[in-house]
Formats: sequence, structure tokens, C-alpha cells
Amino acid sequence: MSLQLSAVTLGVKDINRAKKFYNEGLGCAVDQDHAGFVSLKVGDSKVSLGLYTTDALADDAGMPAEGGSGFRGVVLNYIVEGSGTEERIGEVLAQAKRAGGAIVKPAQKAQWGGYSGHFSDPDGHIWKVTGY
Repeated sequence: MSLQLSAVTLGVKDINRAKKFYNEGLGCAVDQDHAGFVSLKVGDSKVSLGLYTTDALADDAGMPAEGGSGFRGVVLNYIVEGSGTEERIGEVLAQAKRAGGAIVKPAQKAQWGGYSGHFSDPDGHIWKVTGY
């Protein structure tokens, strides 16, 4: 067996706010929309993005919901490819901010030779937008 990633599910405080951020703000298409759960298509990817309330997601995993804040040890990545990478990364960060997210780290040259910046969604999930 080879490990595969089929979906990423985020625990969120407010399903409707998160759905609006990802759907209207960042252009992810709603695939499924149920009470307490939303599934979104992420670009051309086969990986979907799920949204559950934090309590329901913790319950589904059989774990207690710990409402901590700060860095959670996970960063979601959006890799920008092609020409105009630096400009496109800036556009993605600006789009996330307009949609209600926050710029965590402005776009800048990276020590590995690329260019990247970070934003957080309204629930504090961190996204790195990066490319060469």
C-alpha cells in the first residue's frame, strides 16, 4: 500500500464563515454542503478540503476538542508555478486578506531560492503560498 492524500479536513468555529472564506473569497467550489459539514474542490486538485466544526471533528476522531490558539504544527501549502510567480503569490495573499484572512508573513525571498508568504484563514489555519 502507498499512502495517498484524498482530503484535508479543517476544524472551524463557524461553518458558514469558513465556507464563505474558501468559496467566495478564494474560489473553491462547494462540492457537498450539509448541516455541520462542507466539502470543497480545491482548484484542479483531486484533494478536497473539508470543513467541520472543531467539536464535531474532534468527536469524529474520538478525541477531546482543545480550543488552543497559536501554531498548530501544520501548514497547508499552495505552490504557484509558471511565469510571474512573485506577482501571483502577492495576488493570492491579497485575495486571502480581502476574503477575511490575515497575512502572517509577507511575501519575500526565501533562503532556498524561491519566494513565499503566509496567510491564515479566519480560524487560524496557516497557508504558505510559495514558488520559484
